Amino acid sequence: MMNSEEIISVYESVANITEQMLAAARSSDWERLAALESNCASHVRTLEKSEPRSALSGEMRERKFNIIQKILADDREIRNITEPWMAQLSSLMNNTSTERKLSMTYGRNQAG
Repeated sequence: MMNSEEIISVYESVANITEQMLAAARSSDWERLAALESNCASHVRTLEKSEPRSALSGEMRERKFNIIQKILADDREIRNITEPWMAQLSSLMNNTSTERKLSMTYGRNQAG
């Protein structure tokens, strides 16, 4: 189990990573965003395994709350940037798949 300072330190690391993720999303650096997301998930797993179930002291609880608010705000902004891009990518992939199916279907019919 981690002590209060260690817990806050991991939360601060997650906040730092999500800030970097936001910068990557803003610059459309999708590879960096994916790498950072993997790093962030690793930190979250550490918290899930090691964070004690007992409540933090008042000051530590307040710090944790503020850090989580920042993480959530960055995450929301990342989603606002990535969701339209993901929808566009999905549409493009679906169109390519449809075109391939049509080509295969009509290509076979023309050959016969």
